[in-house]
Amino acid sequence: MGNIWDPEQVVSEKLARTLIERQFPELAPAKVSALGEGYDNTVYLVNERYVFRFPRRQIAVGLLRAESGILPKLADHLPLQISKPLFFGNPDAEFSWPFLGYEKVRGYLPVILTHEERARSAADLAQFLRALHHFPAEQAAALGVPDDELGRLDIGKRKMALLQRVDQLAMQNLYHRVGKLRQYVEKTDPIPLAEQRCLVHGDLHIRNLISNQLGRVTGVIDWGDVHIGDPAVDLSIVYSFLPYGARSQFFAVYGEVSDATKALARWKAAFTTVSLFMYGYDRQNADIVEGCRQSLDLILED
Repeated sequence: MGNIWDPEQVVSEKLARTLIERQFPELAPAKVSALGEGYDNTVYLVNERYVFRFPRRQIAVGLLRAESGILPKLADHLPLQISKPLFFGNPDAEFSWPFLGYEKVRGYLPVILTHEERARSAADLAQFLRALHHFPAEQAAALGVPDDELGRLDIGKRKMALLQRVDQLAMQNLYHRVGKLRQYVEKTDPIPLAEQRCLVHGDLHIRNLISNQLGRVTGVIDWGDVHIGDPAVDLSIVYSFLPYGARSQFFAVYGEVSDATKALARWKAAFTTVSLFMYGYDRQNADIVEGCRQSLDLILED
């Protein structure tokens, strides 16, 4: 059985250069180099300045269209840098899906950090999410941002899948506290969603943050899961990125939320981190694997 991140089609470096030069001749001759890949997109660095993302799966096409509508409006609204699209690529004979090019958000992936380095970003992340979650949801919907159509916080629907991935961690001997992780997942029952519906990034984790050399978060990338939903989806980053002692600082700036929202955010952090852990292991990416180990340790902090 294949993995959920297995691609339906992949744009090669050669094809990426052809598509970019054909549709955006001002970038020719385009210097194109592989920058990375995720579940949904193949990513190239272009002329050392721009990042182009090409869908790998059909599901990513609608997500990319949502990005193209909302991100230009958000760029000046948020206190951290985001991936603002500048080039809107159209389907053509060689690639049947749209694609986007962005100004590169410069910095480093804060995958492996000390507790002290992580704590430096508590207020920055709180200010960012407060601003994002206060953006008018009606305006976002008018710009093409969808509701949560995947049930991202449906514990009853997703619990078994998470337990299966926890079993994979155990079988591969990848995580030293897998027993405590399993106990946490097993005892977590469905949690009601908040009445508040707001604009959310939808996929906040260590690979979608950008930091400076001191490890302080300066940007947020990969908005492919942007939607209108429960704030707990994004508040998961509090549990997968910040140490226990910095969480009160976060909520002092963001604003207090219910215990149910915090519990739901913690569960989402576990689901996302375990999924990313298995992705990193499958792709033999040691940094992602170690970063996810650190994130799981944070999630399991009491």
